[in-house]
Amino acid sequence: MTVIRVALVDDEELIRVGLRVIIDAQPDLEVVGEAADGAEVMPMVARGRPDVVLMDVRMPAIDGIEATRRLLAASGEPPRVLVVTTFENDDHVYDALRAGASGFLLKRARPAEVVQAVRVVARGESLVFPAAIRRLAGAHGRGPATGPAADRLRRARLTEREEEVLRLMAAGLSNAEIAARLVVGAETVKTHVGNVLAKLAARDRTQAVIVAYESGFVSPEG
Repeated sequence: MTVIRVALVDDEELIRVGLRVIIDAQPDLEVVGEAADGAEVMPMVARGRPDVVLMDVRMPAIDGIEATRRLLAASGEPPRVLVVTTFENDDHVYDALRAGASGFLLKRARPAEVVQAVRVVARGESLVFPAAIRRLAGAHGRGPATGPAADRLRRARLTEREEEVLRLMAAGLSNAEIAARLVVGAETVKTHVGNVLAKLAARDRTQAVIVAYESGFVSPEG
């Protein structure tokens, strides 16, 4: 069994304790580090080498948005970031996603949702809470086919099948669901998804979905 290594970043000790109890209770999850501020993230990650970082958005010295940006800009293979927030429609959440976070988790989430979110982010094969991410992307997306995101999409020169896969990714479908919808094998979908991410220079599905909305390629109404 592969164990997913998790780090916790939150200025509230009570939140960190609660998350640690939830995560360490799972046989495939392990907390390998904690930090009380974004300023402590880089050395903590260097020590613990987590696969997933649960990152609070609002912290006193360096917030979760800047900490995420710095972490993902570092050389090597940075961990995936799962933003932890109080409000899902907060502009800070979308800013964190644009900075490179793979998804977000509400502080009031049930333990089962916390565990599932960590596993989803670690696998990278689907979005965390896709409906909420679509709402955020739709509300903040640029819409018209102009601007950096549209230029990025045009430069990608996606094939028709890759465009179809991107639309299904933006709808929140997992690899298995896309395979069933297109009546193809799971490995074929995995290849298409990998091509889409590479052509868009997107680190994960969430970043590709943001490009899809901000370019006007997809709309909140579908």
